[in-house]
Amino acid sequence: MRVARIKVEPECEEAVYHCMTRTVNGEKLFDDVSREVLRKMLWQTADYCGVEILTYAILSNHFHVLVRVPIKRMPSDAELLRRFRVMYPIPTPHKQERLEVIRRLLEANGAEADAWRQKQYKLMGDISHFMRFVKLRFSIWFNATHSRFGTLWSERFKSVLVEPQDHATQVVGMYIDLNCVRAKIAEDPKDYRFCGYGEAVAGSSAAQNGIRTILGTRAGWNDAHANYREAMFGTGVEAKEEKGVISPAAFEKVLMEGGRLPLPSILRSRIRYFTDGAVLGSRAFVETHLAQYQKRYRMRQRCSPSPLADVTDWCGLTTLRGLRTNPFC
Repeated sequence: MRVARIKVEPECEEAVYHCMTRTVNGEKLFDDVSREVLRKMLWQTADYCGVEILTYAILSNHFHVLVRVPIKRMPSDAELLRRFRVMYPIPTPHKQERLEVIRRLLEANGAEADAWRQKQYKLMGDISHFMRFVKLRFSIWFNATHSRFGTLWSERFKSVLVEPQDHATQVVGMYIDLNCVRAKIAEDPKDYRFCGYGEAVAGSSAAQNGIRTILGTRAGWNDAHANYREAMFGTGVEAKEEKGVISPAAFEKVLMEGGRLPLPSILRSRIRYFTDGAVLGSRAFVETHLAQYQKRYRMRQRCSPSPLADVTDWCGLTTLRGLRTNPFC
């Protein structure tokens, strides 16, 4: 089996995923209204599925989302009903009646109630179901409001398993929030309303909690905000100089000369390790999940963890998939 087909999933533990998906042919279809609808659907679907959005970025033809998937546990009946109402917030005669039917079913606590609980449970705590719900629900809305039909997304979403509560999560989170800078939409992600950091700065408690989780801190928002900005922009003079995107020619020159750049500069370039690397984290973390995958599928040793290209101080970050082509393009 080729490395390109590897899909690694954690076994019964908390997990963090970086997911990305793009429109057909990369067409720039999403205006501000569409991005706002997609933003709301991300939060709504995450609540229903019982996962936590750490940060996200929505652009005109794709979106990124960093999601924490907790250890899966069966919610209480009250929580299942709450999540059902979250997924279907606008009452209609049919749905209102359906909710009452479900409530009475759960109170009776028979075989049908257990079947409904199990059906809902299977749809929760799973990154594949979360992304499928988001993409399907948004496609239905977008096609209905733009007089179009057919597929909206070019392919199945890409996902990378990221080491939780570690340097890897912080680096990927910053990379996602800096999407608008790389796309030259904004000089500072705090000014872009369709990313997790911008929403957090605007006052969203859910988005602020996501940034705190990325940093692994229980500090208040002001302290967490200062730490996150310092990591994204550097300190002192560098904080002012690193707001722009490094040109491809300048980046290529540094690589050709064997030079290194500060991390804030690197994060303003496209980094395929974060979308195509399968697993990202410390070497021990990557080796653990590679071993789980090989054991599950009885696969012989054909690949090994690869350190990221030596263009900056990655603090030991390693990827499962050693990319053969330029990872910064």
